[in-house]
Amino acid sequence: MTEKNQSADANYQGVWGNRIGFGQKPALLMIDFMQGYTQPGAPLFAPGVVSAVAESVELLDCARQQGIPVVHTNIRYHPSHFVDGGMWVKKAPVMKDMVEGNPLAAFCEEVLPLPAEVVISKQYASSFFGTSLASMLHAQGIDTVVLAGCSTSGCIRATAVDAVQHGFRTIVVRECVGDRHPDPHEANLFDIDSKYGDVVSKKEAMDRFKK
Repeated sequence: MTEKNQSADANYQGVWGNRIGFGQKPALLMIDFMQGYTQPGAPLFAPGVVSAVAESVELLDCARQQGIPVVHTNIRYHPSHFVDGGMWVKKAPVMKDMVEGNPLAAFCEEVLPLPAEVVISKQYASSFFGTSLASMLHAQGIDTVVLAGCSTSGCIRATAVDAVQHGFRTIVVRECVGDRHPDPHEANLFDIDSKYGDVVSKKEAMDRFKK
């Protein structure tokens, strides 16, 4: 069989796909679960995020019960000029909904942060870029980041890539991430699992939280 006719799994086998596993101290990152992704008719609406939010309720509850640190992220821009969004807002002006006071920029009610949980506001796709996230996690001895949120092809992928570059074991919970179309969702899960971290089931993540 030629390389062109191989399946992606066959082509990657033996080259990519090593498992990294959980370390000793995980944290759960709840990435950009904002209502703009879950409200039908909104420009950013992504059906896959609706199911990801529903699935993440149990994951979040488990992390809290087990004392796993939880960090939430959102996206915020200056509402009058958006210069803090740089080239990303020029490329994707739909992101201009992410301003304080816009209901589409509010967290989804099902997964609201608790008062004691850190919320990091970012301007770009990665939760690490231009934020204090890596320093905060390293200072707590966190060695593993578990990712839930949206979107798989955007902020999840960018955060996963930066997480491994910052020295964290990176885990993405399959049921708890979503996108606006299944093709980029599945392609990015495949790529993350092959090169940057482990894509695991919600059950596996919750079982590890309980250890």
